[in-house]
Amino acid sequence: MTQTETVLPPVRGRLTPARDLSELTWLRVGGPADWLFQPADADDLAAFLAGLDPAVPVFAMGVGSNLIVRDGGIEGVVIRLGRGFNGIEIDGDSVTAGAAALDAQVAKRAAEAGLDLTFLRTIPGSIGGALRMNAGCYGTYVADRFEAAEIVLRDGTRRTFGKGDIAFAYRQTDLPPDAVVTSVTFRAPAGDPADLEARMAEQLARRDATQPVKDRSAGSTFRNPAGFSSTGQADDTHELKAWKVIDDAGLRGATRGGAQMSPKHPNFLVNTGGATAAELEGLGEEVRKRVFEHSGIELHWEIMRVGRPARVQGESAPGEG
Repeated sequence: MTQTETVLPPVRGRLTPARDLSELTWLRVGGPADWLFQPADADDLAAFLAGLDPAVPVFAMGVGSNLIVRDGGIEGVVIRLGRGFNGIEIDGDSVTAGAAALDAQVAKRAAEAGLDLTFLRTIPGSIGGALRMNAGCYGTYVADRFEAAEIVLRDGTRRTFGKGDIAFAYRQTDLPPDAVVTSVTFRAPAGDPADLEARMAEQLARRDATQPVKDRSAGSTFRNPAGFSSTGQADDTHELKAWKVIDDAGLRGATRGGAQMSPKHPNFLVNTGGATAAELEGLGEEVRKRVFEHSGIELHWEIMRVGRPARVQGESAPGEG
């Protein structure tokens, strides 16, 4: 079904055809979405999905911090939550954040209330994505603090998922790929606000010293092998960190077109200016190949890659011709 043939349900939010997605991703690459839907609220979202032809693909996009959108864009409807989904509420030791709330803002608001969600402070992106990928840092993961989530399924059904309803693993969950997270509730341990603020300041300083925070990147490119993760502890080892095996394979600073493995942190794929999604993904695949040849270790993408490759000149788009 082509874009012009698709009949979409009425909405109260914003529905934009052929919306360029490159400016919505941190890497600044990617083609257009057939449709971009920004719902007014959860009711608007549920009604839209309930009325949408089941054959139309749906992709829920956060702030684009951990994403390569391919140059041909995304088929169907991309859903991006914004205002109406970024509130943060605190009740006792419970923190409920809208899926569009930034991880860093949730950590800061919790700390002000004397609640420890400091592990979120340096994680790029929003809470919906943090839940979906079981984001973590310094030895703590979303799974460790998760209490419940409000989710809209592809058919428009609204459900509350509790601890026993989601299987968490290293950098992944079993949430349905076309489900849309609208809010997440955490149970957080208590802490002194001043101590929590100091801890976050230390984490930020450590991040800024070791990561290319001023470059166009999407955070860590590959998962650490075997699930190894930075704990921030003195006995933390680095032998099986993704950056180390990339460095050992001689790929620090490797380039393809405008794409580069950061000289500062070789597990950060950066757009040095004018890179295409194909160059970024191609460089990542080249790194995976050469690391395997060097060490026998298979790296797995942490960055999500979605959408269609760029159309070759003269080639028909799906549904054309």
